[in-house]
Amino acid sequence: AGLANRGITGHSAGRARDASLVLGAFATLGFPLTEVEVFRTDRGGGFDDTRIDGPLDVFDIKGSPSRKGDPYDNAVVESANRLLKKELIYRNHHTGLEQPRSDLNDYVWWSDNQRLHSTPGYRSPKEFTEQGLVL
Repeated sequence: AGLANRGITGHSAGRARDASLVLGAFATLGFPLTEVEVFRTDRGGGFDDTRIDGPLDVFDIKGSPSRKGDPYDNAVVESANRLLKKELIYRNHHTGLEQPRSDLNDYVWWSDNQRLHSTPGYRSPKEFTEQGLVL
């Protein structure tokens, strides 16, 4: 999630919570990895993987400063995850992965282009960014 505009910057769907989810999300970014400043995942062994560390090191991407008790960006990411689960996942019953991937792409487009978010002044993330606004 973008901290300033509340946009979804990268996304992917898979059967397991592991490095392939992260690499898939990197592949959907609409900008080069050199523009990523901070990276954050949930805690868990599946994300402690050299396949993730490689791109982070090569592109000098810092880890999130959030730690237990200091939730800097955690609240924003958790809020985005909660909305995605509520508005997309829990409303649908999927038996395979193809439909969830398609639904996720549609959801991200809607969330970034049409959904109004309170933090950026009840604008969509795209509108907020295009207007060059700052928080």
